[in-house]
Amino acid sequence: MRGAWPALGVVGRGVALRPRPPRPRAAGLGVMGPGWRAASAALVGGSVAIFGAFRRLALALPQPAAVRSRPGRVWRWRNLLVSFAHSVLAGLWALFSLWHSPELLSDIQDGYSVSGHLLVCFSSGYFIHDTLDIIFNHQSRSSWEYLVHHAMAISAFVSLILTGRFLVAAVLLLLVEVSNIFLTVRMLLKMSNVPSPALYEANKYINLVMYFAFRLAPQAYLTWYFLRYVEVQGQGAFLTANLLLLDAMILMYFSRLLRSDFFPSLRKGSVGRDVDGEKFLID
Repeated sequence: MRGAWPALGVVGRGVALRPRPPRPRAAGLGVMGPGWRAASAALVGGSVAIFGAFRRLALALPQPAAVRSRPGRVWRWRNLLVSFAHSVLAGLWALFSLWHSPELLSDIQDGYSVSGHLLVCFSSGYFIHDTLDIIFNHQSRSSWEYLVHHAMAISAFVSLILTGRFLVAAVLLLLVEVSNIFLTVRMLLKMSNVPSPALYEANKYINLVMYFAFRLAPQAYLTWYFLRYVEVQGQGAFLTANLLLLDAMILMYFSRLLRSDFFPSLRKGSVGRDVDGEKFLID
């Protein structure tokens, strides 16, 4: 550790969280043993299967006429529905984990909860499923940004599962899924050509607020924390590099979102562009 723990000033259910020095790790919370790693691998595999079932369910759901009439949109619509399911489940799960155990926020490096561990396994399964869905449906070229993001997420989450460290940081990062709920709704509305400008406008502003609260704010805090308190070596160096690359991606997506929804006159090269087969985080 480089320095003392930061004071977060967070109060959870009447208990103020105060900075404390690094504590010795409890037995079983250091490097995971073979049995625990096998159980975690099984959980990740089970999550992949769950999202495979969601995918089949999405195939059976009715599709808007605007989607059915454009073959290139069918895969994207289904993929976004599965993404929406993950965002709802993981976002609410992350909120519940932090509400239920607010003391975790005072120990981002070594704090541990079973709920957080299960959440990381669950989301790892989603990222693996989505990566396979993109590749097997020949969408790699149009969805390369997602593949880069998923590779970063999977590698980071696997390192957290194996070591049991920085799980709280992962839970904080997964708060982004609350923002993704409204971001996905935005994309679904655009694809379905819903004749309700008021609905899109309302979601547009909610999406912006959620983007700040659940994407930019946690990301900014964790970037500051890692640069200030985490040693730049081993796992810490790997996660810090991952985090900084994710910072660049998030700022790029935020710029696209602002240009698309709030400053359309600044958009370049978008006139007549057909994005039916593409899966961009922002378009």
